[in-house]
Amino acid sequence: MKIRKKILIIGAAGRDFHNFNTYYRGVDLFDVVAFTAAQIPDIDGRKYPAELAGELYPDGIPIYSESDLPRLIKELEVDICVFSYSDVKYGKVMVMSAIVNAAGANFVLLGPRDTMIKSTKPVISVVATRTGCGKSQTSRKIIEYLMKKGIKVVAIRHPMPYGDLVAQRVQRYAVVEDLKKHKCTIEEMEEYEPHVVRGNVIYAGVDYEAILREAENDPNGCDVILWDGGNNDFSFYKPDLTVTVADPHRPGDELSYYPGEVNMRLADVIVINKMDSATPDGIQIVRENINKVNPNAIVVDGASPISVDNHLLIKDKKVLVVEDGPTLTHGEMKLGAGTVAALKFGASEIIDPRDFVVGKLKETFEIYPKIGKLIPAMGYSDAQLKDLETSINNIDCDAVIIGTPIDLTRIVKINKPTTRVYYDLQEIGLPNLDGILTDFTKKYKL
Repeated sequence: MKIRKKILIIGAAGRDFHNFNTYYRGVDLFDVVAFTAAQIPDIDGRKYPAELAGELYPDGIPIYSESDLPRLIKELEVDICVFSYSDVKYGKVMVMSAIVNAAGANFVLLGPRDTMIKSTKPVISVVATRTGCGKSQTSRKIIEYLMKKGIKVVAIRHPMPYGDLVAQRVQRYAVVEDLKKHKCTIEEMEEYEPHVVRGNVIYAGVDYEAILREAENDPNGCDVILWDGGNNDFSFYKPDLTVTVADPHRPGDELSYYPGEVNMRLADVIVINKMDSATPDGIQIVRENINKVNPNAIVVDGASPISVDNHLLIKDKKVLVVEDGPTLTHGEMKLGAGTVAALKFGASEIIDPRDFVVGKLKETFEIYPKIGKLIPAMGYSDAQLKDLETSINNIDCDAVIIGTPIDLTRIVKINKPTTRVYYDLQEIGLPNLDGILTDFTKKYKL
């Protein structure tokens, strides 16, 4: 009689489900008894449904809070814990290992060979060393170059399935109305909307084998799959070209966060982004670290210049700055595009919102006390959206700078003037992505 190893997957509603689907689902050597959830609020207390888990799990798989991990290991007699989320300090990973080992279980990290899916189309993977490096703008730039060459690109985004997992198994976004159709959170909108407003098709969801097969056969056509990564996770698909984005605002993080260093070592191309606003010392540290671990990578120098709808709403004004949520929270950035815009266009003051935030947003500041004088655009639920709206409207300021990649006023009502910030990747000198992609298209006869 076979004795199935009892597995617990430590995750955050993304890589954890993918690791299960690609390595454990349908394999009777293993019994996945639970998932745990972290990083994203309100994603525990659910089940990974039977419809996705397969016939070995007719009741689905429960999802618990990561805080219950030691108890779960003992009560469920767990043999192996599989760490399955990203953008984590190396020290944090080893603390998790110590917790798991102290409770009696083995600690495992699954790698690319066992989790990457092979496509029938050429795959370009865009990944990063940390959350908020500029993957999305790099993806958009690559798509623009390929489209100019007459190549049909379908983007697939790293998962953000925070709702009905069965309904989110495979999602296709081709127009802005699809964001409402699929009941997207703010984080999802921030990633999908910039693609669809440019006329790109983007897929996402839960089951990335099924997603890939639909994307390869997209009704609009598909010559190339572009993997638009999340956090600093490595690709779910076996890439033919890996482009890793590094951030000199956080020099050294490229060699001290999991799995960002994996992306550094796997990279064919490394884009050093935001050089226009980083210090020379920060840029040099990133260059030296690239040379240490991947001296054969092609290095592209990049900037992230910003523009705004109306700079007069910023000049000499007291402004409130709203930034991308994940970049400020687990991404640990102290500033984003909105802050850069406030400084560039001469705001007289950036208002500190911390005494005025309410509800779930107040909880976010308690969990991430280093956010500072900024509001993270948190909107994983209707309650969070309402708290975000109330908090913004509670604050006395002349204008609100919206530093997120979406039109925030479409989903929350703001009672004061607003101006949006826009930013795109701008390459500096040679080599550049256009030349690299020209070689890529020749190699794969596109």
